[in-house]
Amino acid sequence: MYFDFLVVLVFLVVGVAFVGVSLVAGRFVRPKLPDPLKAMAYECGERPIGNAWFNFNPRFYLIALIFIVFDVEIALTFPVAVTVRRWIEAGQAWAAVGEIVIFLGVLVAALAYLWSKGDLDWVRDLSRPEDDG
Repeated sequence: MYFDFLVVLVFLVVGVAFVGVSLVAGRFVRPKLPDPLKAMAYECGERPIGNAWFNFNPRFYLIALIFIVFDVEIALTFPVAVTVRRWIEAGQAWAAVGEIVIFLGVLVAALAYLWSKGDLDWVRDLSRPEDDG
């Protein structure tokens, strides 16, 4: 039992030592070219000059949210797809297929709902009255 804890402790020590050695070696190897432009804060491709309250284009956030939804979909579907062969051998193939179909059905229903409301349009028509429900 103590051997298992010792293995974990050695792993942690080696990991911390690796990170420390990499940081120290990087300090000596990397170029030192200071520049005021490099020292400026950078966020979302906007220059940090001027007032913080400005209009931005939210279409890019829409694309990012859609990417995250489908990225999570792949991340949650992949484990089932990997184990489906074992489930087929155990006679539970319909359970695996059912889980994937239900999960994808919920995502497709949500996508259809957003699409029907016009929330996925690149340029949204603001003259159309919005329904709250």
